[in-house]
Amino acid sequence: MSTITEIETYGVDRIPDADRSATPFDLFRLAFGGANTFSTCVLGAFPILFGLSFRDGLAATVLGLVVGSLILAPLSLFGPLNGTNNAVSSSAHLGVHGRIIGSFLSLLTAIAFFSISVWSSGDALVGGAHRLAGLPENNTMRGLAYAIFAGLVLVVCVYGFRFMLFVNKIAVVAASLLFAVGAVAFAGDFDSGYVGPIASGDPLFWPSFIGAALIVLSNPVSFGAFLGDWSRYIPASAPKSRVMAAAFLSQIATLLPFTFGLATASIIAVKAAPYVDPAAPNYVGGLLAVSPGWFFVPVCLIALVGGMSTGTTALYGTGLDFSSVFPRFSRVRATVFIGTLSIVFIFIGRFAANLTASISTFATLIITCTAPWMVIMMIGYVTRRGWYDPEALQVFNRRQRGGRYWFTHGWNWRAMTAWLVSALVALLSVNLPGQFVGPLGGLAGGVDVSLPIGLALAALLYLALLSWFPEPREVFGPAGPRLVRSSDTPVPPIVPAAK
Repeated sequence: MSTITEIETYGVDRIPDADRSATPFDLFRLAFGGANTFSTCVLGAFPILFGLSFRDGLAATVLGLVVGSLILAPLSLFGPLNGTNNAVSSSAHLGVHGRIIGSFLSLLTAIAFFSISVWSSGDALVGGAHRLAGLPENNTMRGLAYAIFAGLVLVVCVYGFRFMLFVNKIAVVAASLLFAVGAVAFAGDFDSGYVGPIASGDPLFWPSFIGAALIVLSNPVSFGAFLGDWSRYIPASAPKSRVMAAAFLSQIATLLPFTFGLATASIIAVKAAPYVDPAAPNYVGGLLAVSPGWFFVPVCLIALVGGMSTGTTALYGTGLDFSSVFPRFSRVRATVFIGTLSIVFIFIGRFAANLTASISTFATLIITCTAPWMVIMMIGYVTRRGWYDPEALQVFNRRQRGGRYWFTHGWNWRAMTAWLVSALVALLSVNLPGQFVGPLGGLAGGVDVSLPIGLALAALLYLALLSWFPEPREVFGPAGPRLVRSSDTPVPPIVPAAK
């Protein structure tokens, strides 16, 4: 068994049973730690930015968290079952080559959320230091803060899973305690009866309510593509119910940072309204403006702890997935390469291209494409009765061809068609006023229904294609298919790829 000071050497190859000593509780700590941060507080402020009251905003937050957590939970099963990440496991459903879709989605998601984490935490740290010690609040200080965050995160990710788990063990407890301290700091100013400009009965109420719920829902969904990065270290013998419960509860627990963001945003709306102007929101600046002086140190600590936690869980996935797409790169080399590119993107995006506002929109669009992929994975798991061939899953990584999941030249056109169509329609249906509105964005009277449309269309279309065009019998294993039929199509043997 490796220690936290040993560099992890495993890439996306199957983790040997002897080294799979993680527990469902470890999965909980990693998933919760990655979301128990300042970035989540920023998302928690959106119901207030949308004009909702505190109570309506809380209802939208709970709704989004519960639905998003239910969607995410089944994606935790692939890691323990196959000993690899979810992108590689998706070979079973999208094909040996089609699995690059999962790798690409998780790569973009991780870079986007890594950037959001570094920017929000770095800005909070610089702002807190300015209020506390009078340090200058300028681009030089922000650049220094970003560099420190990104460098520390990269070091942890290079060491790998054990070190990341160690960091998150500390971060979960520390961040939770700091948020509890925040509850004390703002207790005197908080009013649970805060009423925003949009109340029940207003024509804009339901678009605002559902829009807020979908933003919250996007947070747990964002973990779907790389949840297997961590759960692959859990033994296959671990009870499935406990693994799913760990993933589900890890997101329900983020009600803590979400509520902190929601409550403090309602205070900002009363005491420092310009900071929650939907045209130019600045939650971090508003929080510092209404915070008591003694809370500046906890703000800096939340920024530091949260930035490390979110950054490591995001960047670790980018390196792992890059090594899976380009097998000649080891996990360490891929992590260093992608980490360096991500850091360059953070600086260019913040200081040269001013992408800090648009990156949240970019992340939302990525998640809109990821949700149908998650549905296909879940339906595939059910129709296969949870049976997979670990050797056939590794065909791409070993530069081979053939096997149970070869389908048509390495692509399963059934799943690919379902994903492409549902993701495209979902993107066309996005309605983010002032950010991105697709051609079909007005279908529901201003309500953003892109995620529900993507989820429902992916499920219906994939099941229909599986019924009309049955998959080969050999992909289902000894017990045969569930809910769908199979065909007698022959499966080619696994052979070395032609040079």
